[in-house]
Amino acid sequence: MARYFTDEHEWIDVEGDLATVGITDYAQEQLGDIVFVELPDVGTVIDKGKDAAVVESVKAASDVYAPISGEIMETNDALEDDPALVNTSPEENGWFFKMTIGDKSQFEGLMDAAAYKSFCDGL
Repeated sequence: MARYFTDEHEWIDVEGDLATVGITDYAQEQLGDIVFVELPDVGTVIDKGKDAAVVESVKAASDVYAPISGEIMETNDALEDDPALVNTSPEENGWFFKMTIGDKSQFEGLMDAAAYKSFCDGL
């Protein structure tokens, strides 16, 4: 499995032809206490960079963008009952959705863990 990051603070785990997407620990810290998560519908086809989900915190609401193009195959229904999972486990149990991988060339331009850490250090 490979993990990539976007400059919009999403992480994406790639395993076979499926990608799991969530927001980073940095993002959840910036948002504060998460109170609501709106997930995409299963079967929705989303283009890279388009709005895929919404996360609301006590501070603000923020869009979660699709880091690649593909079809939503599964959503994390646990977030509907417990949106705070994004705060307590942002990069594991707090994942948002799983999607197909339309074109692997879309991973170009995404960051690995070291590059993302450097990116965040510069913010």
